[in-house]
Formats: sequence, C-alpha cells, structure tokens
Amino acid sequence: MAILKLKPACKDYLWGGRRLIEEFNIDCDKKILAEAWILSCHVDGTAILESGESLTKYIDRHGAKILGTNCKRFKDFPILIKFIDARENLSVQVHPNDEYALTHEGQLGKSEMWYVLDADKNSLLWCGFKKKISRDEFIARIKNNSLVEVLNAVPARRGEVIFIPAGTIHAVGKGVLLAEIQQNSNVSYRIFDYGRNRPLHINKALDVTNFNPLILRDENYPHLAACDYFVVDKITLDGKILSEAKGMVDEKSFLSVLILGGYGKISCGDEEFFYRKGDSFFLTAGAGAWTIQGSCDALLTTIP
Repeated sequence: MAILKLKPACKDYLWGGRRLIEEFNIDCDKKILAEAWILSCHVDGTAILESGESLTKYIDRHGAKILGTNCKRFKDFPILIKFIDARENLSVQVHPNDEYALTHEGQLGKSEMWYVLDADKNSLLWCGFKKKISRDEFIARIKNNSLVEVLNAVPARRGEVIFIPAGTIHAVGKGVLLAEIQQNSNVSYRIFDYGRNRPLHINKALDVTNFNPLILRDENYPHLAACDYFVVDKITLDGKILSEAKGMVDEKSFLSVLILGGYGKISCGDEEFFYRKGDSFFLTAGAGAWTIQGSCDALLTTIP
C-alpha cells in the first residue's frame, strides 16, 4: 500500500479535555483525551492501521525501505506526531538531548515543534527564560514556586509556530490546542506541576536545562520548521481558487499528512481516501506522485 490511514494511540492525562474527540473526530472511548499520538511507533503508544495492525508491525513486516534512505541513520522510527488538548496548564518541563537521554533513559532525547491550532483569548505558551539565570536562582525559584515568573511567555495564537530544542524549559498553557512534531521519545523531566501529586525530576532537569534565553528561530523559510530530525511544511486549499496540491514521495523519505481542517480526497497511485479534520495519513517512501484535493489545512512532514 502507498497510503496508510492511521488511528492514534489515545492518552487520558489529567489535564486533557474533549475537543479532540468532539471537534477533530478522534475515535476514543476515554472520558478525556489529552493527547492523540497520530503518527507513532513508540513503545508507549503506536498508531494503528485501519486493518487493526500496528504501524510498528507493518513497518517490521515490509522493511525499513518504506521509511526511506534518510531514515537509515536512525536505529528506530525517528519522529512522533501528536495532537494536544490542554484543558488545564501542563507542567513546566524540559527534555534532554540525545546523549543524556540515551545514557540515562535508554531512548532518544526530544526536540519538538508546536503548531497552535486554537487557543483561548488569554492562553499562553512558555518557552525558555526571559533572561539568563543562574543554577542557584533556578533552584531557589523551584523551591518558592516562582519559576514561571522568569519564563518567556508567548501569547498562544492560531497558526503560531514555535521550535523547542532539547534543553529548553517550556510549558503549554490552559486553553491551547496544538499539533506537536517531535523526536520519537517520551522522556520529560517535570519541574513544576501546579501542586498536582505527580513526581518531579529536579536533579535531571538541572543536568539538562539551558539557562540562557531561547532565541525563537525564524530561518526555516520556506518550511514551518526544519531540524536534523524532521522538516514540516503546510498546505492550504480554499476549495475555490486553490483546490488541489501535488507532490512526490521519493525514495528518501516517507510523507506524513496531518489534516488540520476541511475535507476532500487524497490519492497516490491507484489508491485514494476521503479525508476530514483530524485524519492522519502515512505515505510510504517511493510511493510516487500524490494529490490532495478539496478544502483543507494540512501539515506535511518528512525526514531530511
């Protein structure tokens, strides 16, 4: 098959809501849906094909060639893509880099990209520090619950793109709905959790946190985001003046297509699927020419 339609692994973390179920058509029997891992081969939750087979097993069965030659440098599937619905504030946290994570956790670290789908009027995203702080100040602010005061707060606006390198302290605020493209990792070091009764990981966070302010990246044009692990682009079809997009999936990389809104048809070779908001498609490396028709916003992700 050239096109695989995927069903996500669903996570009912305590801060989640129901928008992904009610607005993004995610089929989930949980009372709340905090995260939908819509492209994943991670052991903590793998995407599922319509046949019921996991994406992980499908790749094992057909071989690494369907991932593309650019994936040969990775031991495991390289990325994880998810929807996040933050009904409440997420914890303030940091992710380690590859070297630290492999040594201490046995898996890769995590750099990630956020694409804001929707947000309440006063919702915020926190990323990095306002100014450089010392290790001692960092520890003191953790102890007196004032850490958020020195974090760089960014208004969450629809269409906002933020790249979060490993080592950057960050948090998603209440009322934010976003898509996240990240390395294939589930390692997070929780630093502050608004009094929730969950473990914190202060010592490891001290090891990996970058205490310098984050410089928001703007050099990725014409891409939304680009790093060693993923390249993300966006297409917008209005269904009138522009109602079709075309491209090619070569032997270098698979293509992930995430439908953020709209409806229409996606085709590749002799295969085609109708799509709607929230759908996720995986086009295997070497699949050839693809076409998306209709009215939609969609994120396209490949491996560089």
